[in-house]
Amino acid sequence: MPVEDVALRPASLADYVGQARLKEKMRVVLGAARARGEALDHLLLYGPPGLGKTTLAHVVANELGVGIRVTSGPAIEKPGDLAAILANAVQPGDVVFIDEIHRLGRAAEEHLYPAMEDFAIDLVLGQGPSARTLRLDLPRFTLIGATTRPGLISGPLRSRFGILEHLEHYTDEELADGVARDASLLGFALDRDAALEIGRRSRGTMRVAKRLLRRVRDYAEVAGEDRVGRERTRAALDELGVDDLGLDRRDRTVLETVIVRFAGGPVGVGTLATAVGEDRATLEEVYEPFLIRRGLLQRTARGRVATAAAYRHLGRPEPVDAAGPLQGGTGT
Repeated sequence: MPVEDVALRPASLADYVGQARLKEKMRVVLGAARARGEALDHLLLYGPPGLGKTTLAHVVANELGVGIRVTSGPAIEKPGDLAAILANAVQPGDVVFIDEIHRLGRAAEEHLYPAMEDFAIDLVLGQGPSARTLRLDLPRFTLIGATTRPGLISGPLRSRFGILEHLEHYTDEELADGVARDASLLGFALDRDAALEIGRRSRGTMRVAKRLLRRVRDYAEVAGEDRVGRERTRAALDELGVDDLGLDRRDRTVLETVIVRFAGGPVGVGTLATAVGEDRATLEEVYEPFLIRRGLLQRTARGRVATAAAYRHLGRPEPVDAAGPLQGGTGT
């Protein structure tokens, strides 16, 4: 994460922009935990990348007035790695944040169960007949897990979280509020309509909005402007290849390929991936979700199909049978 993003990270729920439903629920559970003087129940945060799961974990720790230890599922390969994190670096009430928790190794996951339930971890020392078990008692802590793939988390692990929350995509107005806050903290003026322009092109994702804000600031500084307006913002984003719906050049390449090379589809995902020069997983996990959410692409039993909204967005004449169910859609 860029140093600036760390410096701009909100420290409290009041500063955390968007996710109103989730924030209200967190106010209640955090207030109750503080009143009882107890550690918060274990919390699982899930949703698409870039929506603020890591930021929310830090906010929870700040609201509780405790420390936070940050790690990730791929970094915990062995039970000993887990024991080192929990036994050596955790004080009573602290937060342990595991990003990409769905990638936690099976052996480490099984040792995590007693740590979450009984606040103890069993380690096997030695091998063969001389092996012995050492039980380490742990301070009561809060585990916060974050994942973009909740379906890959095993049932036993999921059931041990007392709080499960889904983070939703942001509205354009929430994204505008977020970049306006960042611009103020960074010390430059950003007009409201410029903030909304960034919000509209940020794919519903705060991480994208922050990235676009930094690039727009670059263009304004090079132009010698100390105030960023809508026209400068539009010109900068157009130069970056981010259009009015938030599509970048690769997104448009995917749609153009479906429409031009495959007559609008249907086309199999493997064939489409080869045609655009991407591997299948990247196409399915990076490009398709946004195009589908925008109403520009459909998944069907026979393959991917460009919608009528996709033809209109790219300025191409619509075939009579272009994705019939979305003929009246706007693509927004």
